[in-house]
Amino acid sequence: MQKSIEYLKGKNILIWGYGREGKATERFIKEFCPDSSYEVYEGDRKGIEDGRFDYIFVSPGITFEEVNPKFTSETQVFLEAFADRTIGITGTKGKSTTSCLTYNAIKKSGKKTCLVGNISVPCLDYYAEMLENPDEIAVFEMSCHQCQRLTVSPHIAVFLNLFEDHLDRYITEERYFEAKKGITRNQTGEDYFYVGSQVPVFETAARRVTISDKEIGSYELFIAGEHNQYNAEFAKQICVDLLGLDEDKVREGMKGFHGLPHRLEYCGTYEGIRYYDDSISTIPEAAISAVASIDKVKTLLIGGMDRHIEYDILEKFIQERPDINFIASYDAGKRICEETGERENLYYRNDLESAVLLAKKITEEGAACVLSPAAASYGYFKNFEERGDYFKKLVESKS
Repeated sequence: MQKSIEYLKGKNILIWGYGREGKATERFIKEFCPDSSYEVYEGDRKGIEDGRFDYIFVSPGITFEEVNPKFTSETQVFLEAFADRTIGITGTKGKSTTSCLTYNAIKKSGKKTCLVGNISVPCLDYYAEMLENPDEIAVFEMSCHQCQRLTVSPHIAVFLNLFEDHLDRYITEERYFEAKKGITRNQTGEDYFYVGSQVPVFETAARRVTISDKEIGSYELFIAGEHNQYNAEFAKQICVDLLGLDEDKVREGMKGFHGLPHRLEYCGTYEGIRYYDDSISTIPEAAISAVASIDKVKTLLIGGMDRHIEYDILEKFIQERPDINFIASYDAGKRICEETGERENLYYRNDLESAVLLAKKITEEGAACVLSPAAASYGYFKNFEERGDYFKKLVESKS
């Protein structure tokens, strides 16, 4: 049942963080709680005077573990109103693509839907539209930060996979996993939980549907990679098997999705070398998957912020693939080189610019060069989008 937002009206509210979500929260308060007062704050926890505020909206990028009933979020308020019409999708990798495949499939089937959350428009920007259209379905990509402190979960929750990530914030994989579990923690027996077989089994009250990457259908997609067949399987089972949408329309909708920027994105061919931007890659599994998804990869650019995750599988991959040039950069790249040891196919360059210059020299004509860093961009770029855009400029440069 939809929860009223009356409890927010006439209150003193703090917006902690003023990025995309913070600004959307401000718009929401002005439209739906015009008699509430609010302030914007971008400092750390010790600068907040709890007693001055009734509610504090915390932006997902803020490192904050405290449990306090005054603290809430955009995601919490949106789900309080529309959980019964929300498909929440999380996972270490593939959540953006799966969200888009699901959204495109629902839209092609003729139902009104919106794509919100980590990938797209902040959810509260769709609050009015969801109120006006009682049959509209929200497809909500949810990061671990958005899942972490929820007291309500979406009616349909998806947990694609779990790999070691975000240890700079969560310290251990167990704490990271615990944050992700928030997507189903508050589900009931009337809800549905779609989960990948790779995710460790844990208790949920919802009706569980487990999907294995070993038993998936065949889908005609514009986007390459076996992992995207797996993502499509989730979208198909939700849209066809659960929602009862026409399978032909669902498949047509997924086929029409042409991929997202910085996710195995083809950048062009220059001097006979094909370049691909996979800047979204922040874990070793993603970089290895990129090689499997693209034809004739000769050079792979890796490295970025060192978040202290394990690189064992990538280091083993480097040793097993002497046919590929690996150019490592930044702190994570330095550690990979140190742990792997000297090899003829492993190079270190200080930054992305010098890495691309080397790639142009050592990648043979007809082959592919891929940026799939297996590391975060923070500390060197504002985000993975900026890193990917810079890579595109470098490959287009004639220098």
